[in-house]
Amino acid sequence: MNEFVPLSPLPVPRFVRCLLLLTALLIASSALPAQQMAITFDDLPAHGELPPNTSRLQIASTILAALKAANMPPTYGFINGSTVAEDPENAAVLKAWRDAGQPLGNHTWSHPSLNDLPAAAFEQEIEQNEPLLKQFMGEQDWHWFRYPFLNEGDTRAKRRDVRAWLTAHGYRIAEVNMDFEDYLWNDPYARCSARKDDVAIKRLHDTYLATADQYIRVFHRLSHMVYGRDVKYVLLLHVGAFDARMLPDLLRLYRHRGFHFISLPEAEKDRAYRDNPDLGDKSGGTLLEQMMEKRHLPFFDYTKPYRELDKMCR
Repeated sequence: MNEFVPLSPLPVPRFVRCLLLLTALLIASSALPAQQMAITFDDLPAHGELPPNTSRLQIASTILAALKAANMPPTYGFINGSTVAEDPENAAVLKAWRDAGQPLGNHTWSHPSLNDLPAAAFEQEIEQNEPLLKQFMGEQDWHWFRYPFLNEGDTRAKRRDVRAWLTAHGYRIAEVNMDFEDYLWNDPYARCSARKDDVAIKRLHDTYLATADQYIRVFHRLSHMVYGRDVKYVLLLHVGAFDARMLPDLLRLYRHRGFHFISLPEAEKDRAYRDNPDLGDKSGGTLLEQMMEKRHLPFFDYTKPYRELDKMCR
Protein backbone atom coordinates (compact mmCIF):
# COMPACT_ATOMS: atom_id res chain seq x y z
CA MET A 1 0.00 0.00 0.00
CA ASN A 2 1.43 3.34 -1.06
CA GLU A 3 1.82 5.91 1.74
CA PHE A 4 0.24 9.30 1.03
CA VAL A 5 2.81 12.05 1.03
CA PRO A 6 1.39 15.62 0.91
CA LEU A 7 2.82 17.82 -1.75
CA SER A 8 4.83 20.84 -0.65
CA PRO A 9 3.26 24.13 -1.71
CA LEU A 10 4.78 25.70 -4.73
CA PRO A 11 6.89 28.75 -3.95
CA VAL A 12 5.03 32.02 -4.50
CA PRO A 13 6.99 34.50 -6.60
CA ARG A 14 8.03 37.62 -4.73
CA PHE A 15 6.06 39.98 -6.97
CA VAL A 16 2.89 37.95 -6.30
CA ARG A 17 3.49 38.14 -2.54
CA CYS A 18 3.91 41.92 -2.84
CA LEU A 19 0.71 42.17 -4.88
CA LEU A 20 -1.22 40.15 -2.30
CA LEU A 21 0.14 42.32 0.52
CA LEU A 22 -0.78 45.51 -1.33
CA THR A 23 -4.29 44.18 -1.96
CA ALA A 24 -4.71 43.34 1.72
CA LEU A 25 -3.57 46.82 2.73
CA LEU A 26 -5.96 48.45 0.29
CA ILE A 27 -8.85 46.35 1.62
CA ALA A 28 -7.91 47.24 5.20
CA SER A 29 -7.65 50.94 4.41
CA SER A 30 -11.00 50.95 2.60
CA ALA A 31 -12.59 49.46 5.71
CA LEU A 32 -11.23 52.32 7.82
CA PRO A 33 -12.33 55.56 6.16
CA ALA A 34 -10.61 58.81 7.04
CA GLN A 35 -12.22 60.91 9.72
CA GLN A 36 -14.66 63.41 8.26
CA MET A 37 -15.42 66.92 9.49
CA ALA A 38 -17.53 69.93 8.59
CA ILE A 39 -16.28 73.40 9.53
CA THR A 40 -18.81 76.00 10.70
CA PHE A 41 -18.51 79.61 11.91
CA ASP A 42 -20.69 81.31 14.52
CA ASP A 43 -21.48 84.96 15.27
CA LEU A 44 -21.45 86.49 11.79
CA PRO A 45 -21.03 89.32 11.08
CA ALA A 46 -19.22 90.43 14.28
CA HIS A 47 -17.42 88.49 16.97
CA GLY A 48 -14.90 89.55 19.61
CA GLU A 49 -12.70 92.59 19.97
CA LEU A 50 -11.04 94.15 16.95
CA PRO A 51 -7.25 94.57 16.70
CA PRO A 52 -6.06 98.04 15.64
CA ASN A 53 -6.67 98.96 11.99
CA THR A 54 -8.81 95.86 11.39
CA SER A 55 -12.42 95.79 10.21
CA ARG A 56 -15.08 93.11 10.40
CA LEU A 57 -15.02 92.86 6.62
CA GLN A 58 -11.25 92.31 6.63
CA ILE A 59 -11.66 89.45 9.11
CA ALA A 60 -14.37 87.80 7.03
CA SER A 61 -12.40 88.30 3.82
CA THR A 62 -9.34 86.63 5.37
CA ILE A 63 -11.43 83.65 6.45
CA LEU A 64 -13.05 83.38 3.01
CA ALA A 65 -9.67 83.54 1.27
CA ALA A 66 -8.33 80.75 3.50
CA LEU A 67 -11.37 78.57 2.79
CA LYS A 68 -10.91 79.09 -0.94
CA ALA A 69 -7.17 78.44 -0.85
CA ALA A 70 -7.77 75.17 1.02
CA ASN A 71 -10.48 74.05 -1.45
CA MET A 72 -13.00 73.69 1.36
CA PRO A 73 -16.59 72.59 0.77
CA PRO A 74 -19.44 75.07 1.39
CA THR A 75 -19.07 76.43 4.93
CA TYR A 76 -22.06 77.62 6.93
CA GLY A 77 -21.83 80.90 8.84
CA PHE A 78 -24.45 81.37 11.57
CA ILE A 79 -25.69 84.93 11.89
CA ASN A 80 -26.93 87.29 14.61
CA GLY A 81 -28.97 89.99 12.91
CA SER A 82 -28.76 92.44 15.81
CA THR A 83 -25.16 93.31 14.92
CA VAL A 84 -26.34 94.50 11.51
CA ALA A 85 -29.09 96.56 13.13
CA GLU A 86 -26.49 98.13 15.44
CA ASP A 87 -24.05 98.85 12.60
CA PRO A 88 -25.45 98.61 9.06
CA GLU A 89 -21.90 98.43 7.67
CA ASN A 90 -21.73 94.90 9.09
CA ALA A 91 -24.09 93.82 6.30
CA ALA A 92 -21.04 93.93 4.04
CA VAL A 93 -19.73 90.86 5.87
CA LEU A 94 -22.86 88.86 5.03
CA LYS A 95 -22.71 90.05 1.42
CA ALA A 96 -19.05 89.00 1.14
CA TRP A 97 -19.87 85.60 2.64
CA ARG A 98 -22.62 85.03 0.10
CA ASP A 99 -20.60 86.46 -2.82
CA ALA A 100 -17.99 83.80 -2.00
CA GLY A 101 -20.65 81.13 -2.38
CA GLN A 102 -20.85 80.34 1.33
CA PRO A 103 -24.22 79.62 2.99
CA LEU A 104 -25.76 81.25 6.07
CA GLY A 105 -27.80 79.81 8.94
CA ASN A 106 -29.71 81.06 11.98
CA HIS A 107 -27.99 81.78 15.30
CA THR A 108 -30.84 83.92 16.76
CA TRP A 109 -31.21 87.68 16.49
CA SER A 110 -29.17 88.77 19.52
CA HIS A 111 -27.35 85.62 20.73
CA PRO A 112 -29.23 84.96 24.01
CA SER A 113 -28.90 81.76 26.00
CA LEU A 114 -32.05 79.65 26.02
CA ASN A 115 -31.38 79.25 29.76
CA ASP A 116 -32.26 82.95 30.23
CA LEU A 117 -35.49 83.14 28.22
CA PRO A 118 -38.88 81.44 28.10
CA ALA A 119 -39.27 79.18 25.10
CA ALA A 120 -41.67 81.56 23.34
CA ALA A 121 -39.27 84.51 23.62
CA PHE A 122 -36.40 82.38 22.31
CA GLU A 123 -38.51 81.27 19.35
CA GLN A 124 -39.20 84.94 18.56
CA GLU A 125 -35.42 85.49 18.53
CA ILE A 126 -35.06 82.81 15.87
CA GLU A 127 -37.95 84.20 13.82
CA GLN A 128 -36.63 87.77 14.02
CA ASN A 129 -33.49 86.64 12.20
CA GLU A 130 -35.37 85.19 9.23
CA PRO A 131 -35.90 88.31 7.07
CA LEU A 132 -32.13 88.86 6.98
CA LEU A 133 -31.53 85.23 6.04
CA LYS A 134 -34.13 85.44 3.28
CA GLN A 135 -32.51 88.64 2.01
CA PHE A 136 -29.07 87.09 1.64
CA MET A 137 -29.89 83.42 0.96
CA GLY A 138 -32.86 83.81 -1.39
CA GLU A 139 -34.08 80.38 -2.45
CA GLN A 140 -31.13 78.52 -0.94
CA ASP A 141 -31.48 76.53 2.27
CA TRP A 142 -31.03 78.64 5.39
CA HIS A 143 -33.05 76.40 7.71
CA TRP A 144 -30.12 75.34 9.86
CA PHE A 145 -30.11 76.48 13.49
CA ARG A 146 -27.21 76.76 15.93
CA TYR A 147 -27.98 77.32 19.62
CA PRO A 148 -26.02 80.22 21.15
CA PHE A 149 -23.54 78.92 23.75
CA LEU A 150 -24.71 75.40 22.74
CA ASN A 151 -27.39 75.79 25.42
CA GLU A 152 -30.39 73.72 24.38
CA GLY A 153 -32.55 74.39 27.42
CA ASP A 154 -32.17 74.29 31.19
CA THR A 155 -35.42 72.32 31.53
CA ARG A 156 -36.65 69.37 29.54
CA ALA A 157 -39.97 71.12 28.87
CA LYS A 158 -38.21 74.17 27.40
CA ARG A 159 -35.92 72.00 25.30
CA ARG A 160 -38.85 70.04 23.89
CA ASP A 161 -40.87 73.19 23.18
CA VAL A 162 -38.09 74.85 21.15
CA ARG A 163 -37.26 71.63 19.29
CA ALA A 164 -40.92 71.19 18.35
CA TRP A 165 -40.99 74.81 17.09
CA LEU A 166 -37.85 74.26 15.02
CA THR A 167 -39.29 71.11 13.45
CA ALA A 168 -42.60 72.82 12.68
CA HIS A 169 -40.72 75.65 10.92
CA GLY A 170 -38.53 73.38 8.81
CA TYR A 171 -35.25 73.76 10.73
CA ARG A 172 -32.52 71.24 11.38
CA ILE A 173 -30.23 71.69 14.37
CA ALA A 174 -26.60 72.24 13.43
CA GLU A 175 -25.19 70.09 16.22
CA VAL A 176 -21.53 70.37 17.23
CA ASN A 177 -19.24 67.53 18.28
CA MET A 178 -15.78 69.08 17.93
CA ASP A 179 -14.96 72.22 19.89
CA PHE A 180 -11.94 73.72 21.62
CA GLU A 181 -13.44 77.12 22.52
CA ASP A 182 -11.50 78.91 19.81
CA TYR A 183 -13.15 82.21 20.79
CA LEU A 184 -10.96 82.37 23.91
CA TRP A 185 -8.01 83.56 21.82
CA ASN A 186 -9.71 86.43 19.96
CA ASP A 187 -9.81 89.10 22.67
CA PRO A 188 -6.23 88.42 23.91
CA TYR A 189 -5.07 88.73 20.30
CA ALA A 190 -6.70 92.17 20.00
CA ARG A 191 -4.98 93.29 23.21
CA CYS A 192 -1.57 91.90 22.21
CA SER A 193 -1.86 93.39 18.73
CA ALA A 194 -2.51 96.81 20.27
CA ARG A 195 0.70 96.39 22.28
CA LYS A 196 2.58 95.00 19.27
CA ASP A 197 3.70 92.14 21.49
CA ASP A 198 5.02 89.61 18.97
CA VAL A 199 6.23 87.22 21.68
CA ALA A 200 2.75 87.04 23.19
CA ILE A 201 1.16 86.60 19.76
CA LYS A 202 3.54 83.69 19.07
CA ARG A 203 2.41 82.17 22.36
CA LEU A 204 -1.22 82.60 21.30
CA HIS A 205 -0.40 80.84 18.03
CA ASP A 206 1.22 77.89 19.79
CA THR A 207 -1.44 77.41 22.46
CA TYR A 208 -4.27 77.72 19.92
CA LEU A 209 -2.90 74.88 17.78
CA ALA A 210 -1.88 72.77 20.77
CA THR A 211 -5.37 73.04 22.27
CA ALA A 212 -7.04 72.26 18.94
CA ASP A 213 -4.80 69.20 18.61
CA GLN A 214 -5.57 68.08 22.16
CA TYR A 215 -9.31 68.27 21.53
CA ILE A 216 -9.07 66.13 18.42
CA ARG A 217 -8.07 63.35 20.80
CA VAL A 218 -10.71 64.35 23.36
CA PHE A 219 -13.63 64.17 20.92
CA HIS A 220 -12.24 61.08 19.20
CA ARG A 221 -12.33 59.39 22.61
CA LEU A 222 -15.83 60.67 23.40
CA SER A 223 -17.08 59.48 20.01
CA HIS A 224 -15.72 56.00 20.58
CA MET A 225 -17.08 55.88 24.13
CA VAL A 226 -20.58 56.79 22.94
CA TYR A 227 -20.77 55.20 19.49
CA GLY A 228 -17.78 52.89 19.20
CA ARG A 229 -16.60 54.75 16.10
CA ASP A 230 -15.74 58.15 14.68
CA VAL A 231 -18.88 60.09 13.91
CA LYS A 232 -18.84 62.66 11.16
CA TYR A 233 -17.61 65.62 13.16
CA VAL A 234 -18.87 69.22 13.08
CA LEU A 235 -16.36 71.80 14.31
CA LEU A 236 -17.46 75.07 15.91
CA LEU A 237 -15.35 78.14 15.09
CA HIS A 238 -16.07 81.86 15.38
CA VAL A 239 -15.62 84.73 12.95
CA GLY A 240 -12.96 86.41 15.09
CA ALA A 241 -9.69 88.12 14.25
CA PHE A 242 -7.39 85.41 15.60
CA ASP A 243 -9.48 82.67 14.02
CA ALA A 244 -8.95 84.43 10.70
CA ARG A 245 -5.19 84.61 11.24
CA MET A 246 -4.96 80.97 12.34
CA LEU A 247 -7.33 79.30 9.88
CA PRO A 248 -4.70 78.16 7.31
CA ASP A 249 -2.58 76.56 10.05
CA LEU A 250 -5.65 75.03 11.69
CA LEU A 251 -6.87 73.43 8.46
CA ARG A 252 -3.39 72.02 7.84
CA LEU A 253 -3.39 70.56 11.36
CA TYR A 254 -6.68 68.76 10.81
CA ARG A 255 -5.59 67.42 7.46
CA HIS A 256 -2.32 66.25 8.99
CA ARG A 257 -4.38 64.37 11.60
CA GLY A 258 -6.27 62.55 8.85
CA PHE A 259 -9.42 64.62 8.48
CA HIS A 260 -11.29 64.96 5.20
CA PHE A 261 -13.55 68.01 5.02
CA ILE A 262 -17.22 67.74 4.09
CA SER A 263 -20.23 70.07 4.20
CA LEU A 264 -22.51 70.48 7.21
CA PRO A 265 -25.51 68.77 5.52
CA GLU A 266 -23.27 65.84 4.57
CA ALA A 267 -21.88 65.53 8.10
CA GLU A 268 -25.31 65.59 9.69
CA LYS A 269 -26.46 62.62 7.61
CA ASP A 270 -24.57 60.54 10.17
CA ARG A 271 -27.11 58.50 12.13
CA ALA A 272 -25.63 59.85 15.38
CA TYR A 273 -27.45 63.13 14.71
CA ARG A 274 -30.78 61.37 15.05
CA ASP A 275 -30.08 61.10 18.77
CA ASN A 276 -31.73 63.56 21.11
CA PRO A 277 -30.29 63.41 24.64
CA ASP A 278 -33.51 65.09 25.86
CA LEU A 279 -31.79 66.65 28.86
CA GLY A 280 -32.74 69.69 30.87
CA ASP A 281 -29.28 71.02 31.66
CA LYS A 282 -27.86 74.53 32.06
CA SER A 283 -24.37 73.53 30.92
CA GLY A 284 -25.39 72.47 27.39
CA GLY A 285 -22.39 71.41 25.34
CA THR A 286 -21.67 69.40 22.24
CA LEU A 287 -23.84 66.48 21.21
CA LEU A 288 -21.15 64.02 22.30
CA GLU A 289 -20.90 65.62 25.74
CA GLN A 290 -24.67 65.53 26.13
CA MET A 291 -24.77 61.88 25.08
CA MET A 292 -22.05 61.08 27.62
CA GLU A 293 -24.25 62.60 30.31
CA LYS A 294 -27.36 60.85 29.00
CA ARG A 295 -25.65 57.46 29.15
CA HIS A 296 -23.98 58.18 32.50
CA LEU A 297 -20.53 57.63 31.05
CA PRO A 298 -17.58 58.92 33.09
CA PHE A 299 -15.90 62.08 31.86
CA PHE A 300 -12.15 62.47 32.01
CA ASP A 301 -10.03 65.51 32.80
CA TYR A 302 -9.14 67.94 30.06
CA THR A 303 -8.16 71.56 30.30
CA LYS A 304 -7.67 74.79 28.38
CA PRO A 305 -5.34 77.71 29.16
CA TYR A 306 -8.12 79.91 30.55
CA ARG A 307 -6.04 81.80 33.11
CA GLU A 308 -3.09 82.37 30.81
CA LEU A 309 -5.28 83.76 28.05
CA ASP A 310 -7.20 86.01 30.43
CA LYS A 311 -3.98 87.54 31.78
CA MET A 312 -2.19 88.07 28.49
CA CYS A 313 -1.42 91.67 27.47
CA ARG A 314 -3.46 93.24 30.25
